[in-house]
Amino acid sequence: MACGEEHDHCCGNHDHQKDGGCCGGHDHEHDGGCCGGHDDGCCCGGGCCGADDRDQIAMFVVGPIETNCYAYVSQGECLVVDPGNSGQAIAEHLPPDVTVRYIVATHGHGDHVGGVKALREATGAKYAISALDAELAKHAGEKSELGRSYDDNAPDPDLTLSEGDVLKVGTAEFRVLEAPGHTPGGIVLLGSGSAEHVCFVGDTLFKGSCGRTDLAGGSQETMQKTLARLKREIPAHTNVFCGHGDPTTMEDELAQNPYLR
Repeated sequence: MACGEEHDHCCGNHDHQKDGGCCGGHDHEHDGGCCGGHDDGCCCGGGCCGADDRDQIAMFVVGPIETNCYAYVSQGECLVVDPGNSGQAIAEHLPPDVTVRYIVATHGHGDHVGGVKALREATGAKYAISALDAELAKHAGEKSELGRSYDDNAPDPDLTLSEGDVLKVGTAEFRVLEAPGHTPGGIVLLGSGSAEHVCFVGDTLFKGSCGRTDLAGGSQETMQKTLARLKREIPAHTNVFCGHGDPTTMEDELAQNPYLR
């Protein structure tokens, strides 16, 4: 599957099992029924993360091409990854006792950053993106080359991210891996600490596929180099949370994804 295709709504807990809910605990438990559909396009409802001291991941499916937005919660602090449309609605569905520290965009396409402005205004969190994609994100509310627009233009970032930077929330840490190819400033967030075995890959890697490279700034040659690097950098027993479609594991992708052969 490639970015821009239609996708089914998908939700999974940290070990990628699904039983009717759409998010679960970082300790691989799932209590079911914690989430439901919402008219605003959010897949995940309040109360399904931050309920106890365990790290948790909530997932929201937003916008016309069903972009996956994630909220990673550790010790009452939260990292939100790729708020597409519905920034205000995402804020409303986060538990009220959670402090959002960072809003991180894996790249600058509008379907991933259109909700940044509203979410930052609602939470006061710092917005972070690669400097190479910051300008692209500022046009999220305008029609893209595919003819779509998404909520608002992203603001100037509070932080610009580059290789080796580390973002900390609670007892979780996420290291930035530069991952160009889909866009020049694409990044991957590789977890450690209590976020070990977690990786947010945006539109760089999908279950059985990889991100498209035919849009402005994309490069198939660069994408191939990035994917070769991710094969080396991401441990096999890592849960991979993609920008569209189902979550997967690096072990499964190494075995089955033709773009990682």
